[in-house]
Amino acid sequence: MVKISELQAKDVVNIADGRKLGQIVDLELDLRSGMIRSIVIPAESKLFSWFSSSQEWVIPWKQIVKIGSDVILVRMDSQIFDAVPPTRSVPKHDSL
Repeated sequence: MVKISELQAKDVVNIADGRKLGQIVDLELDLRSGMIRSIVIPAESKLFSWFSSSQEWVIPWKQIVKIGSDVILVRMDSQIFDAVPPTRSVPKHDSL
């Protein structure tokens, strides 16, 4: 079993071009099945998070090739990451 915090500490690397994509900032879950649907990584470095954009890459779980001790290998078309990332629609929650 792997904790979410352990996944977040690993670098995500695209094996198609060897590019380091970043680290996981979020997961998308299927609440009906309890399965992880995708991982979410920032489109750019969030070293200074208050200056970063809210754009993120959503990588489907089926694109994960291997989860190692310090890296998560994914297989994605490298041209996808050269394009402007789509913004992820985050559902709004009603305030209490």
